[in-house]
Amino acid sequence: MRVYNTLFRKKEEFLPQGDEVKMYVCGVTPYDDSHIGHAMSYVIFDVIRRYLKFRDYKVKYVQNVTDIDDKIIDRANQRDIPPAELAKKFTDSYFEDMDALNIERADVYPKATGEIAKIIEVIQGLIDKGFAYPADGSVYFRVRKDPDYGKLSHRSLDAMMAGECAIGSEEKEDPMDFALWKASKPGEPFWESPWGEGRPGWHIECSAMSLKYLGEQIDIHGGGQDLIFPHHENEIAQSESFTGKKPFVKYWLHNGLVQLGEDKMSKSLGNLVTIKQALTKYSPDAIRIFILNSHYRSPLKYSEEGLEAAVKAAERLRRAVSRDDSGSGEAFDAESYRKQFIEAMDDDFNTAQALAVLFDLASAINQAGDAGVSIGQAQGTLVSLAREVLGLKLPRTTYLELTERILIRDTVKATVIPDTVNKRVSRLIEERLKCREEKKWQRADEIRKKLDELGVVLEDTKAGTRAAYKRAPSVESLDSFLKELGITL
Repeated sequence: MRVYNTLFRKKEEFLPQGDEVKMYVCGVTPYDDSHIGHAMSYVIFDVIRRYLKFRDYKVKYVQNVTDIDDKIIDRANQRDIPPAELAKKFTDSYFEDMDALNIERADVYPKATGEIAKIIEVIQGLIDKGFAYPADGSVYFRVRKDPDYGKLSHRSLDAMMAGECAIGSEEKEDPMDFALWKASKPGEPFWESPWGEGRPGWHIECSAMSLKYLGEQIDIHGGGQDLIFPHHENEIAQSESFTGKKPFVKYWLHNGLVQLGEDKMSKSLGNLVTIKQALTKYSPDAIRIFILNSHYRSPLKYSEEGLEAAVKAAERLRRAVSRDDSGSGEAFDAESYRKQFIEAMDDDFNTAQALAVLFDLASAINQAGDAGVSIGQAQGTLVSLAREVLGLKLPRTTYLELTERILIRDTVKATVIPDTVNKRVSRLIEERLKCREEKKWQRADEIRKKLDELGVVLEDTKAGTRAAYKRAPSVESLDSFLKELGITL
């Protein structure tokens, strides 16, 4: 297995440091409902964790909750409620969204407000070692004392000086120094500390929680690409300076960002589609397929067209796993598809290629089923890979039930199918049955595929073949197909 490490900007062989893969992913700051950008990150790391377990690794997964922050305080003040109340409301909302998207719960969800003692311990340790200094009730990290600072973002200190973090103030020794502890302001929540009343800085929270729950060195640290600098850069500086051990993280994995228009989707910009809004229109499977159908390190453009395509893709997989296994004789062997799936996932978690393998397998299942071959084992392989690794639910259903849901989703009113259409479809079904009896599998599959394109879904059952209509095909299109096949009514 090879993974792309942001630290070295290349793929490396995945070799965890112990018997257990230690994995930390930056969690939410709960001041509003989570959006599709959050869904992308947490679906991706959910799949990475699932795949590691699928490959027989033992995984300990920690994801924090930043439940005290400037944004939480500002939003709570706007609503005239305590910050803790606001944070709890949107933390609960976050877990509702994650459960709806079939994202497995992390092993631990530490909250910043519950880890103040560990945070103070780490800050004091940094002061004792000369890496940090108190100033007017706050504490700052001495960036220039860390010779490796900038190694993750691959930026020099001069380049960083022009960035948003190089903010000078009278108590700072250097504009690049960042806050580990912030002195309290009137009306803000605070905790007692050796340096006075205050609250932790954002970066130190993750270092402290990772150290407490995973130890001094971990295997995987994940998050969005927007966290590389300054957040993850500062985490490295704090953690390695505190412990004296390198590397703090062996593999840094960063997902691309969801874009709405030309900008990244974010709560601060206000250009977002919440997970709850998306779930009113699209199934969890469709949203997961939309996210996983591109490589996790690539940006993802949000579009209704892309999600509609994902809806159809999910239905395609569900139809394949919902077919009756009425075949006899030697079973269709899907082992080659399983191997291709693993090869794709072993190559830096290439979910787009892994999905392509599942779509190929779905097509092969339909062809084998049309050919009268037993498909039960192949369906089991498809279901196992889709559910166990990609987190898709793929509920089994009948073709007719599936078609009814398509009609409901598209708000298409059911119409009476003209007898002229039924007559032609029935003739094509008869021809397909004849082809199957004569073992003309390619022609039988061609008929099924063409009818599907025209809006007619065939369901093979032990009682025979039934037709369900996604839409009514035109008599002209059916006549054209009949003529192409050389069939007369």
